[in-house]
Amino acid sequence: MYRIGQSSDIHRLCEGRKLVLGGVEIDHEKGCLGHSDGDALLHAIAESILGALALGDLGKHFPDSDPAYEGISSLVLLAHVYELMVKMGYVIQNVDALLLIEQPKMTPHIEAMRTNIAKCLHCDADRISVKATRGEGLGFIGKEEGVLAQCVTLLRRNTAL
Repeated sequence: MYRIGQSSDIHRLCEGRKLVLGGVEIDHEKGCLGHSDGDALLHAIAESILGALALGDLGKHFPDSDPAYEGISSLVLLAHVYELMVKMGYVIQNVDALLLIEQPKMTPHIEAMRTNIAKCLHCDADRISVKATRGEGLGFIGKEEGVLAQCVTLLRRNTAL
């Protein structure tokens, strides 16, 4: 049996924050504003898994009103979502994620992102797709005001159980 989930996550870009996407710290003058580390890519992936499992959204599991999650690495959040997925008897079939960000260029970081995500989800990196595109100067992406991550995840029942 298969289950599919999709999600989008948006974060404002601001000075004074580290830019962390896909668990990779990227040198840039702006970072994602958020209660956690603001990793929009990992948030979209985690929430797409939660959606596939009909378990609600990230805010339900990690409320931004809880000081325990302030500044937390989104890799920790994704690892928790992975554990929920395993308890429900599912494994990753594939993850297809898209980052929309004007600057900096993502190409040099995508393989490290894929490796981080695959490691966290205990699957081969060939099951993880991360792509990036720019806003071409249009909208909040193009004006470098924010980052948008989108993800579709396909889960399959773990037949090894």
